[in-house]
Amino acid sequence: MKQKHWLVFLVVLITLSMVIVGCGGSGGDKKAAPAKIQNINIATATTGGVYYPLGNAMAQLFNHKIPGIKASAGATAGTPQNILLMQKKEAEVAFAQNGVAYYAYNGKEMFKDKPTKFLRGITNLYPNVMHIVVAANSNIKSIKDFEGKKFVPGAIGSATEINSREILGLYGLDYKDKKNVKGEYLGYSEAAEALKDGRVDGILIAGGLPTSAVLDAASALKIRILSLEPEMIAKLKQTMPWYYEITIPKGTYMGQTEDVHTVAVANLLICREDLSNDLVYNMTKTLHESQKDLVAAHSAAKAMKLETALKGMTVPLHPGAEKYYKEKGIIK
Repeated sequence: MKQKHWLVFLVVLITLSMVIVGCGGSGGDKKAAPAKIQNINIATATTGGVYYPLGNAMAQLFNHKIPGIKASAGATAGTPQNILLMQKKEAEVAFAQNGVAYYAYNGKEMFKDKPTKFLRGITNLYPNVMHIVVAANSNIKSIKDFEGKKFVPGAIGSATEINSREILGLYGLDYKDKKNVKGEYLGYSEAAEALKDGRVDGILIAGGLPTSAVLDAASALKIRILSLEPEMIAKLKQTMPWYYEITIPKGTYMGQTEDVHTVAVANLLICREDLSNDLVYNMTKTLHESQKDLVAAHSAAKAMKLETALKGMTVPLHPGAEKYYKEKGIIK
C-alpha cells in the first residue's frame, strides 16, 4: 500500500514539474520583440501653398498603405530648408523645386562647394507656376514697373525667393544688392494679407493651379496677375532651362478675365539615398496608384501623371522608384 501511495505521489510530482516547465520553465525563450516602426518625415513648405496639404495627404496614404512606417508632414520655409533637413537626417522625404534641387546636387548657388549628393528622385508632381500678383487698380503693368516698389519675393530661405531673384533679375531689378526694389520677406499667407491690406505693391507666389494664397487675395481684393513678355520668357528658358512657359487659364481666379502667360518649374518629390529600395518602391507605387486621394487634398495633383513622372528630374532617380517605372514601362 505504501508503495502504491509513493507511486501516486511520484506521478503527481512529475505532472506538476511538466506544468511548471510548460508555463515558464523555458526562461531563455522571450516574446518576439515588436517590429521597429520607421519614421518618415516629409518636409513641405509654408501652409499657404500646395506642398503642405499634399504632404499631409501623402503621409496619411503612406500610413494606410505601407506597413511598418509612421509618416508625418511638417511645414518648412521651402526647398532649401527641406534639403538641409534631409542633410541633417531630420527629414527622409521632401518636396523640392527642380531648379533648387539641381543647385543642391551640383553644389551651385546657395549650395556652392557643398554638393548634396545624397538626393534621389521619386517623381515629378505638378508644375510650380509663378504668380506675380498686384492689385487690379495698380499702375504696375509689367515686372519692370516694380522699380522703387514694395515687393514680397517669398520667405527667407525659400525656393520662391530664389525664383523672385531670378525673374526680377531679368529686368535689372534687385532687392538684395542694388535695392531698386524694396523686398518684404513673407510666407504665402502673410504675403496675401499684406497685398490685401495695401502694405505691399506686389507678391510672387509659386504654386499649383489654383494656389490657396492667390485665391485668398482674390476673394477680398480685385487682383491682376502679370504676364511675362515673350522675349523675357525666352531669355529665362535659355539661361535656366528648368523653367518652361505655361498659361494660367482665364477664370482660374476670381476676376481673372484673360489668360496669363508666365513660367513654371517642376515640383519634385525627392528622398535620401539611404532609404531602402522596397520602401521607396512602395511609396512610388502608392502615390501613382492613389492619385485620386491626392487630388482630394489639392486639385494641383491632377497634373501628376505616370507618363510625366520623370519630366524635369534634376537629381538621380532612387533605385526603388526606378524599379516601379520599369515595371510600368516608363523606363525601358
